[in-house]
Amino acid sequence: MAFERAKTLTVLCGLAVVPWIGGDTMPPAPSTARVAELMARPVPFFYDLYTFRDDGGTTVVAAIAVPAGELRRERRDGRVRYRFDVRFVLADTARFDVVNTQDSVFVSLARPLSRQHLLHTYVEVLAQPSVSTLQRVIVTDVTRPGAGQLYNAPFQIPDYSGSELMLSDVAFGLPDATQGWERRGVTLALLPTSQFPEISFDVYYEIYNLPAGNRYGTEIAIRSLEQDDDGFQEIRASFSGDAAPQEDGVVQELRRIESPLPAGSYRVTITVRDEVSGVVARRSRDVDVSGWDAGTTMVPALPYTSVD
Repeated sequence: MAFERAKTLTVLCGLAVVPWIGGDTMPPAPSTARVAELMARPVPFFYDLYTFRDDGGTTVVAAIAVPAGELRRERRDGRVRYRFDVRFVLADTARFDVVNTQDSVFVSLARPLSRQHLLHTYVEVLAQPSVSTLQRVIVTDVTRPGAGQLYNAPFQIPDYSGSELMLSDVAFGLPDATQGWERRGVTLALLPTSQFPEISFDVYYEIYNLPAGNRYGTEIAIRSLEQDDDGFQEIRASFSGDAAPQEDGVVQELRRIESPLPAGSYRVTITVRDEVSGVVARRSRDVDVSGWDAGTTMVPALPYTSVD
């Protein structure tokens, strides 16, 4: 995937990219007419961000899913293809430091997909910990110039460099992945947490600074966030073992939630306890189960190039 670092802050206005070389004022926004033109053909999509420890900083992974019906399909050589580009930007507004990646997603199929079918992918960058970062994710339809969508929000990039017991973000993926995001020998078909069908799914997280040989326990708890969900009983599963971290002190855990969850919103909480020191680390993530399976196709994102 493409990877860039820059010391100039990039301000994205609509879908226009305007470089900013510091100063006291931001560049002017595009005209109202231009904004209207850009937003007249939106491409709604879903995404989530996950963070993990890495040498020299924090790895930030964006899991992105685009409904096939939001893209214009093309017919070429008797097949149907869908194409979209993804740009992911992390802009530290205090240090005027920008990390970004621009990638292309392409799939060729024998027949059209249903409108709700999700084409999902991922992009990854290495960034420095920061409490003043603005994240932006932009998806554009390659076959319709000017058609696209931008989402942005403040985003805190955590610092995993400490020596205390810590957990990474909790990531979710579809089961039995044959391709997808790869990390330390694990392959995860990442899917935004708002789009999970009513099937089993994988949970991946990393434990940091757990001494080798220490006995530790892990609990996964799933509770409903629906106020009127009296029929759902909280799910709890516990595991224990002796820590066997890799050379850099990372313990990986990949767990399968075998029982499909009924449609609704849930909070998944991972709790790890070092039985030797008594120290506890905990992370949570919310997930929405849609209750129906419109179909998904994992498509790797590749460094941006034009496709004829």
